[in-house]
Amino acid sequence: MLVADKLIVSFKQPIGLKPLLLPLSFCLKPNNVYSIIGKNGSGKTTLIKALTRLNDDAVYKIEGKVWFNDINLFEAAVPVLTKIRREKIKYVFQDSINSFDPLKKLKYYFKPFLKQPDLHNLMKYFLFDNPNEVLELYSYELSGGMAQRLSIILALLYEPDILILDEPTSGIDYPIINLLLHAIKQFIMKENKIVLLVTHDLQFAEEVSNMISILQSGALSEFLQTKEFFSLENNSLIKAYREKLE
Repeated sequence: MLVADKLIVSFKQPIGLKPLLLPLSFCLKPNNVYSIIGKNGSGKTTLIKALTRLNDDAVYKIEGKVWFNDINLFEAAVPVLTKIRREKIKYVFQDSINSFDPLKKLKYYFKPFLKQPDLHNLMKYFLFDNPNEVLELYSYELSGGMAQRLSIILALLYEPDILILDEPTSGIDYPIINLLLHAIKQFIMKENKIVLLVTHDLQFAEEVSNMISILQSGALSEFLQTKEFFSLENNSLIKAYREKLE
Protein backbone atom coordinates (compact mmCIF):
# COMPACT_ATOMS: atom_id res chain seq x y z
CA MET A 1 0.00 0.00 0.00
CA LEU A 2 1.13 3.54 -0.74
CA VAL A 3 -0.41 6.55 0.97
CA ALA A 4 0.24 10.19 0.16
CA ASP A 5 -0.72 12.59 2.94
CA LYS A 6 -0.92 16.31 2.08
CA LEU A 7 1.84 16.07 -0.50
CA ILE A 8 2.90 19.53 -1.72
CA VAL A 9 5.43 20.29 -4.46
CA SER A 10 6.77 23.81 -4.98
CA PHE A 11 9.25 25.24 -7.45
CA LYS A 12 12.12 27.16 -5.88
CA GLN A 13 12.56 30.67 -7.26
CA PRO A 14 14.85 33.54 -6.21
CA ILE A 15 11.80 35.45 -5.00
CA GLY A 16 10.30 32.48 -3.14
CA LEU A 17 8.32 29.30 -3.73
CA LYS A 18 5.90 28.80 -6.62
CA PRO A 19 3.32 26.07 -5.78
CA LEU A 20 3.08 23.41 -8.49
CA LEU A 21 1.02 20.75 -6.76
CA LEU A 22 -1.49 21.66 -4.06
CA PRO A 23 -1.90 19.38 -1.01
CA LEU A 24 -2.61 15.94 -2.46
CA SER A 25 -3.83 12.96 -0.43
CA PHE A 26 -4.62 9.51 -1.81
CA CYS A 27 -4.24 5.82 -1.06
CA LEU A 28 -3.17 3.11 -3.52
CA LYS A 29 -4.27 -0.40 -2.60
CA PRO A 30 -2.94 -3.72 -3.94
CA ASN A 31 -4.23 -5.47 -7.05
CA ASN A 32 -5.38 -2.29 -8.74
CA VAL A 33 -4.28 -0.17 -11.68
CA TYR A 34 -4.50 3.54 -10.86
CA SER A 35 -4.30 6.12 -13.63
CA ILE A 36 -3.70 9.83 -13.22
CA ILE A 37 -4.65 11.64 -16.39
CA GLY A 38 -3.90 15.20 -17.35
CA LYS A 39 -2.68 17.44 -20.11
CA ASN A 40 1.00 17.84 -20.94
CA GLY A 41 2.61 20.15 -18.41
CA SER A 42 0.03 19.46 -15.70
CA GLY A 43 2.66 18.09 -13.32
CA LYS A 44 2.08 14.36 -13.66
CA THR A 45 5.77 13.42 -13.89
CA THR A 46 6.63 15.82 -11.06
CA LEU A 47 4.04 14.08 -8.90
CA ILE A 48 5.24 10.52 -9.44
CA LYS A 49 8.87 11.53 -8.91
CA ALA A 50 7.92 13.22 -5.64
CA LEU A 51 6.53 9.96 -4.24
CA THR A 52 10.04 8.56 -3.71
CA ARG A 53 11.94 11.88 -3.53
CA LEU A 54 13.39 11.69 -7.03
CA ASN A 55 12.89 15.40 -7.69
CA ASP A 56 15.98 17.61 -7.66
CA ASP A 57 16.17 19.18 -4.18
CA ALA A 58 17.85 22.25 -5.65
CA VAL A 59 14.81 22.89 -7.85
CA TYR A 60 11.83 21.61 -5.88
CA LYS A 61 10.62 21.72 -2.30
CA ILE A 62 8.59 18.67 -1.26
CA GLU A 63 6.34 18.69 1.80
CA GLY A 64 3.94 16.25 3.39
CA LYS A 65 4.28 12.51 3.89
CA VAL A 66 4.31 9.43 1.67
CA TRP A 67 3.98 6.06 3.34
CA PHE A 68 5.02 2.81 1.68
CA ASN A 69 3.61 0.10 3.93
CA ASP A 70 4.89 1.28 7.34
CA ILE A 71 7.81 3.39 6.08
CA ASN A 72 7.61 7.17 5.70
CA LEU A 73 9.61 7.67 2.51
CA PHE A 74 10.25 11.33 3.32
CA GLU A 75 12.00 10.41 6.56
CA ALA A 76 13.68 7.16 5.46
CA ALA A 77 17.46 6.95 5.51
CA VAL A 78 19.12 7.06 2.09
CA PRO A 79 20.14 3.34 2.11
CA VAL A 80 16.57 2.33 2.97
CA LEU A 81 15.10 4.56 0.29
CA THR A 82 17.61 3.33 -2.29
CA LYS A 83 16.73 -0.29 -1.54
CA ILE A 84 13.01 0.47 -1.91
CA ARG A 85 13.58 2.18 -5.25
CA ARG A 86 15.73 -0.73 -6.45
CA GLU A 87 13.48 -3.58 -5.36
CA LYS A 88 10.00 -2.44 -4.35
CA ILE A 89 8.98 0.61 -6.38
CA LYS A 90 10.12 0.59 -9.99
CA TYR A 91 9.70 3.40 -12.50
CA VAL A 92 9.51 3.39 -16.28
CA PHE A 93 9.98 6.96 -17.47
CA GLN A 94 8.87 8.44 -20.76
CA ASP A 95 12.48 9.24 -21.75
CA SER A 96 13.54 5.63 -21.19
CA ILE A 97 16.62 5.92 -23.36
CA ASN A 98 18.15 8.23 -20.75
CA SER A 99 17.64 5.59 -18.08
CA PHE A 100 20.55 3.63 -19.53
CA ASP A 101 24.23 4.53 -19.40
CA PRO A 102 25.41 4.92 -23.04
CA LEU A 103 28.80 3.46 -22.06
CA LYS A 104 27.33 0.15 -20.93
CA LYS A 105 25.80 -2.60 -23.01
CA LEU A 106 22.23 -3.45 -22.18
CA LYS A 107 23.20 -6.84 -20.82
CA TYR A 108 24.81 -4.99 -17.89
CA TYR A 109 21.34 -4.03 -16.62
CA PHE A 110 19.86 -7.47 -17.23
CA LYS A 111 22.77 -9.38 -15.70
CA PRO A 112 20.76 -10.80 -12.72
CA PHE A 113 18.28 -12.31 -15.17
CA LEU A 114 20.44 -13.49 -18.07
CA LYS A 115 20.07 -17.15 -17.17
CA GLN A 116 16.39 -16.94 -16.31
CA PRO A 117 13.74 -18.00 -18.84
CA ASP A 118 11.53 -15.07 -17.80
CA LEU A 119 13.92 -12.64 -19.49
CA HIS A 120 13.76 -14.31 -22.89
CA ASN A 121 10.04 -14.96 -22.53
CA LEU A 122 9.36 -11.28 -21.90
CA MET A 123 11.70 -10.23 -24.70
CA LYS A 124 9.81 -12.46 -27.11
CA TYR A 125 6.48 -11.27 -25.73
CA PHE A 126 7.42 -7.65 -26.45
CA LEU A 127 8.48 -8.63 -29.99
CA PHE A 128 12.25 -8.80 -29.70
CA ASP A 129 13.01 -11.65 -32.07
CA ASN A 130 16.73 -11.80 -31.23
CA PRO A 131 17.03 -11.14 -27.49
CA ASN A 132 20.73 -12.01 -27.27
CA GLU A 133 21.62 -9.60 -30.06
CA VAL A 134 19.58 -6.80 -28.51
CA LEU A 135 21.31 -7.20 -25.14
CA GLU A 136 24.67 -6.68 -26.85
CA LEU A 137 23.62 -3.19 -27.97
CA TYR A 138 24.32 0.16 -26.33
CA SER A 139 21.43 2.48 -25.50
CA TYR A 140 22.36 4.94 -28.26
CA GLU A 141 21.73 2.14 -30.77
CA LEU A 142 18.09 1.88 -29.69
CA SER A 143 15.02 3.67 -30.90
CA GLY A 144 12.85 5.38 -28.30
CA GLY A 145 10.26 2.63 -28.56
CA MET A 146 12.86 -0.12 -28.08
CA ALA A 147 14.24 1.62 -24.99
CA GLN A 148 10.76 1.96 -23.54
CA ARG A 149 9.98 -1.71 -24.09
CA LEU A 150 13.28 -2.76 -22.51
CA SER A 151 12.65 -0.52 -19.50
CA ILE A 152 9.23 -2.13 -19.06
CA ILE A 153 10.75 -5.61 -19.31
CA LEU A 154 13.44 -4.78 -16.76
CA ALA A 155 10.89 -3.36 -14.32
CA LEU A 156 8.65 -6.44 -14.65
CA LEU A 157 11.56 -8.80 -14.06
CA TYR A 158 12.15 -7.27 -10.63
CA GLU A 159 8.50 -7.96 -9.72
CA PRO A 160 8.18 -4.78 -7.63
CA ASP A 161 5.31 -4.15 -5.26
CA ILE A 162 4.54 -0.93 -7.13
CA LEU A 163 5.13 -0.33 -10.83
CA ILE A 164 4.99 3.34 -11.88
CA LEU A 165 4.65 4.13 -15.58
CA ASP A 166 5.19 7.61 -17.03
CA GLU A 167 3.26 8.11 -20.30
CA PRO A 168 3.71 4.42 -21.18
CA THR A 169 2.07 4.64 -24.60
CA SER A 170 3.92 7.70 -25.89
CA GLY A 171 6.75 5.96 -27.74
CA ILE A 172 5.19 2.68 -28.84
CA ASP A 173 2.74 1.70 -31.55
CA TYR A 174 -0.66 0.07 -31.15
CA PRO A 175 0.40 -3.63 -31.22
CA ILE A 176 2.88 -2.97 -28.39
CA ILE A 177 0.30 -0.91 -26.49
CA ASN A 178 -2.03 -3.90 -26.59
CA LEU A 179 0.69 -6.20 -25.31
CA LEU A 180 1.49 -3.75 -22.51
CA LEU A 181 -2.16 -3.57 -21.51
CA HIS A 182 -2.33 -7.34 -21.07
CA ALA A 183 1.04 -7.45 -19.28
CA ILE A 184 -0.19 -4.89 -16.74
CA LYS A 185 -3.37 -6.84 -16.11
CA GLN A 186 -1.36 -10.03 -15.58
CA PHE A 187 1.02 -8.20 -13.24
CA ILE A 188 -1.66 -6.96 -10.83
CA MET A 189 -3.13 -10.45 -10.53
CA LYS A 190 -0.05 -11.37 -8.52
CA GLU A 191 -0.14 -10.92 -4.75
CA ASN A 192 0.00 -7.34 -3.43
CA LYS A 193 0.90 -5.62 -6.71
CA ILE A 194 0.00 -2.03 -7.62
CA VAL A 195 0.34 -0.18 -10.91
CA LEU A 196 0.28 3.61 -11.02
CA LEU A 197 0.44 5.26 -14.41
CA VAL A 198 0.25 8.87 -15.53
CA THR A 199 -0.90 9.62 -19.04
CA HIS A 200 -2.82 11.93 -21.34
CA ASP A 201 -3.96 8.85 -23.31
CA LEU A 202 -7.53 8.55 -22.05
CA GLN A 203 -8.31 5.54 -24.22
CA PHE A 204 -5.49 3.50 -22.70
CA ALA A 205 -6.41 4.68 -19.19
CA GLU A 206 -10.01 3.61 -19.74
CA GLU A 207 -9.00 0.16 -20.98
CA VAL A 208 -6.39 -0.68 -18.36
CA SER A 209 -7.45 1.06 -15.13
CA ASN A 210 -9.55 0.13 -12.15
CA MET A 211 -9.38 3.64 -10.69
CA ILE A 212 -8.78 7.01 -12.36
CA SER A 213 -8.13 10.56 -11.21
CA ILE A 214 -7.39 13.78 -13.05
CA LEU A 215 -4.62 16.26 -12.29
CA GLN A 216 -5.32 19.83 -13.33
CA SER A 217 -4.42 23.26 -11.96
CA GLY A 218 -2.21 21.57 -9.38
CA ALA A 219 -5.08 19.65 -7.80
CA LEU A 220 -5.79 15.92 -7.94
CA SER A 221 -9.38 14.76 -8.01
CA GLU A 222 -10.65 11.80 -6.04
CA PHE A 223 -9.88 8.39 -7.55
CA LEU A 224 -13.08 6.97 -9.00
CA GLN A 225 -13.86 3.62 -10.53
CA THR A 226 -13.26 3.79 -14.27
CA LYS A 227 -16.88 3.56 -15.38
CA GLU A 228 -17.93 6.21 -12.87
CA PHE A 229 -15.06 8.50 -13.86
CA PHE A 230 -15.94 8.45 -17.55
CA SER A 231 -19.59 9.11 -16.77
CA LEU A 232 -18.72 12.58 -15.45
CA GLU A 233 -20.40 15.27 -17.50
CA ASN A 234 -18.73 18.41 -16.14
CA ASN A 235 -15.13 17.79 -17.19
CA SER A 236 -13.94 19.34 -20.46
CA LEU A 237 -11.17 16.76 -20.95
CA ILE A 238 -13.60 13.85 -20.78
CA LYS A 239 -16.08 15.66 -23.04
CA ALA A 240 -13.40 16.22 -25.66
CA TYR A 241 -12.37 12.56 -25.46
CA ARG A 242 -15.95 11.34 -25.90
CA GLU A 243 -16.49 13.67 -28.87
CA LYS A 244 -13.32 12.34 -30.49
CA LEU A 245 -14.64 8.78 -30.28
CA GLU A 246 -18.01 9.67 -31.80
